[in-house]
Amino acid sequence: MQAFLRLIVTLFGAALGGGLGALAVQAWNRFGGRHQPSALAAVLLVGVGGAAFCVLFWFLAPGLIDKLRSWAGETERAFSDLPLMQLLSAAMGLVLGLVVASLITQLFHVGMPDLLWAGFSSIVYLLLGYLGASVFYKRWREMPFLPPARTAKRAQAAKQTALAPVYLDTSALIDGRVYDVCRLGFVPGALIAPQFILDELRHIADSADPLRRARGRRGLDVLEKLQKLDGVTVRITDENPEDAAEADVKLLKLAQASHGAVMTGDYNLAKVAAVAGVKVLNLNDLTQALRPPLLPGEAMRTQIVKEGKEPGQGVAYLDDGTMIVIENGRAHIGETVDVIVTSVLQTSAGRMIFAKVKE
Repeated sequence: MQAFLRLIVTLFGAALGGGLGALAVQAWNRFGGRHQPSALAAVLLVGVGGAAFCVLFWFLAPGLIDKLRSWAGETERAFSDLPLMQLLSAAMGLVLGLVVASLITQLFHVGMPDLLWAGFSSIVYLLLGYLGASVFYKRWREMPFLPPARTAKRAQAAKQTALAPVYLDTSALIDGRVYDVCRLGFVPGALIAPQFILDELRHIADSADPLRRARGRRGLDVLEKLQKLDGVTVRITDENPEDAAEADVKLLKLAQASHGAVMTGDYNLAKVAAVAGVKVLNLNDLTQALRPPLLPGEAMRTQIVKEGKEPGQGVAYLDDGTMIVIENGRAHIGETVDVIVTSVLQTSAGRMIFAKVKE
């Protein structure tokens, strides 16, 4: 996609350079007097202009694309919070301003040189178009197609029904509980997964460590399942704040700019988001407020992968990365055994399960 956009910008630059070269040839013909340009000179002028701007826009394309994406994201967020009638009123004012500009410029077309008339008409179109859109945008409540008595109520209702987007963190996708939360309808807003979060998941999924690789693949699988859920909107966005290097900081900036929330299972990110004034949907806090999925006395089957800190302990992990500390599990490292849960420790930083080998 990046290469395609760069090609489009480069072709636009070539067309712009060729157009400027054609305007230069036209001005030469008009004001050159006896020294009129030859056909070869005209072709060279247009070709050199097109080639020069083609090369220039090729190198400027990455920066221009990033600026356009940032501007498009900000514009989308700004327009998404506006009532529909206000947008329609601004569009009506723009059309009316352009119609008036067309009538005015036609009066001055006769006897005016084409080049001068083109510049004059461009200025008039821009000024009157902006003036019409601005006036109708600010005075939209006075429009006859929208009764003034009901305008405030409609605007308030639209504001209340607007749902803030929820930005997904890497830890939330790896955790997997976000799927059940959304499946049951507890997150009515749109779920946003920035591209840099997907890149981080792919990096984890390509890790040489089998545990990290499994966690990364689990996160990608959860995102795919979310996209298939009926009634749940999942959007992948290319927005990438340039003034931040870490993925967590970028996520907070996006949520802050759109007045949205961040769904995460990362304790540190939740604390930083709270300090920054960003709403946090902490999956660990949600689990702490509800009944834990495992209770003391329940049996489960798991694979012990390494030894624990204390003598005789073994350590296993759930699919979401939750640590299981198993008493007398050191002798069964590398084996899949049945264990009995003895206790569950749940905090905002995460969950830890203590168990013993089933006799």
